[in-house]
Amino acid sequence: MAGTPERWPRAEWSAVERPGTRGVDGRVLLHLEGRLLIAQLRFAPRSTIDEHDAPHEIDVLCLEGSGFASVDGERHRIAAGEQVRWPGGSMHRLWTEEGEMVALMVEHLGWAAGG
Repeated sequence: MAGTPERWPRAEWSAVERPGTRGVDGRVLLHLEGRLLIAQLRFAPRSTIDEHDAPHEIDVLCLEGSGFASVDGERHRIAAGEQVRWPGGSMHRLWTEEGEMVALMVEHLGWAAGG
């Protein structure tokens, strides 16, 4: 109901269950089916989300700490206060080495590559 407070879709931190992913916890803050997904990700040292693609644009905002992001094989360091955009259809990955990182991931589900 409009104006009525609701709980986040997945308010509690839990392990990100993806093959090839390790040491990453996440929680979903907002999910508007077919339009938008906003999630928080928490990376321990030496953690990774596997390299994969998505048909839509994704913005990653580093909230705390630092780590690395890649898009189509190009690697970049990302630190608190910085953001990275992954175009739809691109291969991308997010990981840490020695430090920890907390990131906000905004998936623009309705914005497919090329359209």
